[in-house]
Amino acid sequence: MNRSISQALIMLLLTSATGLASAQVPKDIADIETKKYRVGKDEKKIYLLHKRKESKAPKKGYKLFVILPGGNGSATFQIFVKRILKNACSKDYIAVQPVAPKWHDKQQVVWPTGKNREKGQKFTTEKMIEDIIKDVRKKVKVDKKSIYCMAWSSSGPAVYAAALQKKTQVTGYFISQSVFRPQWLPDLKPAKGRRFFIEHSPEDLICPFKLAVLAKDSLTKAKAKVKFETYKGGHGWRGDVYGRIRKGVKWLEGK
Repeated sequence: MNRSISQALIMLLLTSATGLASAQVPKDIADIETKKYRVGKDEKKIYLLHKRKESKAPKKGYKLFVILPGGNGSATFQIFVKRILKNACSKDYIAVQPVAPKWHDKQQVVWPTGKNREKGQKFTTEKMIEDIIKDVRKKVKVDKKSIYCMAWSSSGPAVYAAALQKKTQVTGYFISQSVFRPQWLPDLKPAKGRRFFIEHSPEDLICPFKLAVLAKDSLTKAKAKVKFETYKGGHGWRGDVYGRIRKGVKWLEGK
């Protein structure tokens, strides 16, 4: 399966499976407020900041969950992201949702990186993540020891690349149902000591299970701290979704 076909299927499956196109905010997440921001004057570096209404920052600051949606990476995933914050994260968390920049009409890579680029690309997703975190820290108090990043499907390769930068503000990574392509990644040495929670379904026909196993083995060899979990049902968010995410978050926290 070529890259354009596989990514088109990923977008279709993830968008339809999560049902995020509704304009109305469901009652179960009515207590989560969302504000849209951009980094400086850059109209391509857009993100949504999700926060429980009237919550106050803990003494050490909020724990920050940076969530890059799979599929087409658009703002329409905000309902699902809010539910992740509500159901999988403790009350001392806020969530940040970067919006995938659109560089041209025929773009194939949803989240372009340093080694997996798109025509006209002005910055990498690796850079975007770091710049957004810096911008959030100017707006709210953040616990710098509790900054985690989540990806699934199409956003996974970019978050793997971000995790392998020499310097990062992120302290742990949750990657679900995605691919690990060494040719798209920098050297694995920076992975040493960093935490990765990886989950995948052996029945996944979109993102091959063997690539998740490759990620586990490669990162473990690079002396990263890796937790590997499986779930049933194939590609997509299936079963106890928020329970699984909650488990991953707690592991990243060292619990």
